Amino acid sequence: MMAGPRLLWTAFGWVALALGAIGVLLPVMPTTPFILLAAFAFGKGSPAMRRRLERSRHFGPAIRDWEERGAIQPRHKALACALMGCSLVGAVVLALPTGVVAVQALTMGGAALYILTRPSG
Repeated sequence: MMAGPRLLWTAFGWVALALGAIGVLLPVMPTTPFILLAAFAFGKGSPAMRRRLERSRHFGPAIRDWEERGAIQPRHKALACALMGCSLVGAVVLALPTGVVAVQALTMGGAALYILTRPSG
């Protein structure tokens, strides 16, 4: 592979990893999807960094569960759905326009349905 695309994939992996790290600190930001995205990007740009993520005590199991079975741990499912619910309640409490709340409810409802229908890790 040419150096240019590898560099772009590696940079994309670092951005996704940074967003995932922010998600560890901020409960309203998802962590796992960004870590999975980082693993994918590093797989194309930096196989060594991909291996580090796979060997990580914290992120390795989630990456393996997703790639092998499309599975999400039950506690991660619960946390994701709870945070989406809190976000929706926050939108109502802040009296956001009805259309905004409706779009938010539909998109988060779809995301929650997808999450809940994945196999448990």
